[in-house]
Amino acid sequence: MNTASWLLAAAAIASSAFADAQTYPAKPVRVIVSTSASGGTDAVARIFAQKLTDALGQTFVIDNRGGATGMIGMDIVANAAPDGYTLLVMNVGHLMSALTRDASYDMNRVYAPVTELGSTPSILAVNPSVPARTLADFVKLAKAQPGKILYASGGQGGVQHFSTVLFEREANIKLMHVPYKGTGPGIIDLLGGQVQMTLTSMPPIVPHVRAGKLRGLAVTSRTRSSSLPDVPTFAESGLPGVDVQIWYGMFAPPKTPRAIVDRLAGAAAAVAKMPDIREKLTSQGAVPYGSTPAQLAAYAKSERDKWVKVGRDAGLVAH
Repeated sequence: MNTASWLLAAAAIASSAFADAQTYPAKPVRVIVSTSASGGTDAVARIFAQKLTDALGQTFVIDNRGGATGMIGMDIVANAAPDGYTLLVMNVGHLMSALTRDASYDMNRVYAPVTELGSTPSILAVNPSVPARTLADFVKLAKAQPGKILYASGGQGGVQHFSTVLFEREANIKLMHVPYKGTGPGIIDLLGGQVQMTLTSMPPIVPHVRAGKLRGLAVTSRTRSSSLPDVPTFAESGLPGVDVQIWYGMFAPPKTPRAIVDRLAGAAAAVAKMPDIREKLTSQGAVPYGSTPAQLAAYAKSERDKWVKVGRDAGLVAH
């Protein structure tokens, strides 16, 4: 193919992609959430999906595909047609899980980054039957009975697992890990007293703390959360090394046309600025973002580098 023919072909492809973006979406969009329903990722995904439905005129349908710490849902999207009609909403814990399987895993290679929807600190919450009113009380209790306190996570190698291992290391304690197929089932058992503790994102925990069904002991943010101002930070409680932000990202299959990715990112950014969305998310302890694809790509890379190091230090990621 000569230069002129190549330029004509490239122009035709670009024109076709632009036309697709102009009419996108022309049918319902499937949003794979790689957790069970009722977790923090699911809550954020549903809030954005409803508004994207209103903004773009087609239904954004949530499809929960929990299991294997997010990898089941992630694999579906990685192998889906790159047309914008199958999307992924995942959290940083699913990146961690992937790293436990392959330390070279790169979100920006496996997917097309779309936008960071938002983030939230984690909160350490216990069942009210646990005789601890403060983080110091809990650490003292855990030291008195190493390996006896059960904590729930959304799965082996996920963000709750990584975060709690970090907490164990910083506090010099030993807890017993009970992995679930997503955050939601673990919270149900925490409410029922089958497990005693979790360290997870704030949105699914805040309502239960406000209702007195769970007790919040500390949050991982640098300052207290406005959604639970009476709960101190880990830093205030003497453990500044427990510093975790759970972020929620939207990704598309690799090779999804850039024009479609940009249309999705622009719509999500507009949603993130809506006053009712900001109020709804901040009341649950989350912060909406709506970043550009480039910003998400850069952040995903920095987070990968950070958690590879943490995971290797904790023995969760191979050297």
